[in-house]
Amino acid sequence: MSLRDALKIPASQITDESVYMDRRRLMAAFAAAPALGLSGCVEAEPPAPPKTTLTAAQAKSGYRTDETPTRYEDITTYNNFYEFGTGKADPSRAKRTLRTSPWTVAVGGHCAKPGKVALEDLLKGLTAEERVYRLRCVEGWSMVIPWLGVPLASVLKRFEPTSQAKFVAFTTLADPRQMPAVAWPALDWPYREGLRIDEAMHPLTLLAIGIYGKPLLQQNGAPLRLVVPWKYGFKSIKSIVAIDFVEKMPETAWHQAQPSEYGFFSNVNPDVDHPRWSQKSERRIAGTGSKLFADRIPTRMFNGYAEQVAGMYRGLDLRKWS
Repeated sequence: MSLRDALKIPASQITDESVYMDRRRLMAAFAAAPALGLSGCVEAEPPAPPKTTLTAAQAKSGYRTDETPTRYEDITTYNNFYEFGTGKADPSRAKRTLRTSPWTVAVGGHCAKPGKVALEDLLKGLTAEERVYRLRCVEGWSMVIPWLGVPLASVLKRFEPTSQAKFVAFTTLADPRQMPAVAWPALDWPYREGLRIDEAMHPLTLLAIGIYGKPLLQQNGAPLRLVVPWKYGFKSIKSIVAIDFVEKMPETAWHQAQPSEYGFFSNVNPDVDHPRWSQKSERRIAGTGSKLFADRIPTRMFNGYAEQVAGMYRGLDLRKWS
């Protein structure tokens, strides 16, 4: 399904929110992982990742959750997107200035087929599918979001990354005409993020184009964003305009701004506190009645995806490599 087709899904074929709430509960009991620390220190290159295997059944078990999805209204009004303001409500209240069509993504670096590609062509031939993921953010709040998207690996393989591609770097649009808050130095624009190549190729890593079967809105990172469900929310970069295969670990926006607090890997870890708050529990945005937040619940290692992803970090000291 092309992007254009995916975004023109007839209303009759869009899963109603009430159906999502009552849908058959699927597999969600994941294995516990060893406690790994987080401190945000990256002065050198991390060691090479271990060789890991992931069965199709293990990967598939991570595509669904038995947790109740957050309401569409809450997903689209409580956001972090500093290019449109630093308050949680600012992005949804901002004027609709982002032009999402046409949209192109420049792909370069260590790959055999670099180029600037229209978004429709980037996703051409790929099947859009709904996956319910949990997306957590470092402030201790979380949502359960039914993303519409495609595996990042399916897109990246088309550009034939070489053996020198050890990491994948992503860049957000930074146009003050379309993103007014870029005029203010809240961060060093443009926003940048990155993944190790095995993380980028993992079956759970998603390029999202919608939620609840509807196109992404401006405040949610339209028209294309990253979703890495076992990492803190700031890793899931929005409104992507560039993807680069690189040999060295790329600098990222939040690490550059506060290196003692935000490291490169940023895996969800309840056992090591952020310097300014505890990460042992989180506030789920429940969206039930008039109460925005439900009671605090325990945060799970790797956001509950230990069975699928813990093997990638064997032997990696995440107290240093956060």
